[in-house]
Amino acid sequence: MPDPSSFFLAHLGSILDASRRGALVDLACGRGRHCLAAAEAGAHVIGVDRNGGFLEALRRTARGRHLPVECVRADLERDPGLPFLPGSCAAILVFRFLYRPLAPEIETALQPGGLLLYETFTRDQASLAGGPRNPAFLLEPGELSTLFPNLERLATWEGTTDGAHPTAVARLAARKPA
Repeated sequence: MPDPSSFFLAHLGSILDASRRGALVDLACGRGRHCLAAAEAGAHVIGVDRNGGFLEALRRTARGRHLPVECVRADLERDPGLPFLPGSCAAILVFRFLYRPLAPEIETALQPGGLLLYETFTRDQASLAGGPRNPAFLLEPGELSTLFPNLERLATWEGTTDGAHPTAVARLAARKPA
């Protein structure tokens, strides 16, 4: 399993602080690299994904490591919205997933003072190896912050990551006003 995002690691303290106030949710969690990392750091995490096989693997891994991870199966692009009540999430993590119509629901699901950490691909990813090619899954320049107009921006970054497998991403750390 790949390591957690450097953006996730840079904000891990804030994620753990938020998780003490309520639910820490990882949307489109896949095999759970961020769920497991947050749980290993001491948070109780709810991973949401549509792939039952990924969730079962995540459950087994978490159980084997005695980590507090719950799994919820939901197709975030088809089911009627997020499977969480308004104001019920202390923090929401989104990595490598983009479904623009979900943005207002993400804002609504956050508690006042709740944290959003979002990192996903930009259109520049189409010129790099791997990742999506469909424009529906690629952000336009400067778009990520505009998807969450009611959140207070704590950190933003857009560009191409370094390393053996560079990716073109936008990153947003934001907080819902208290």
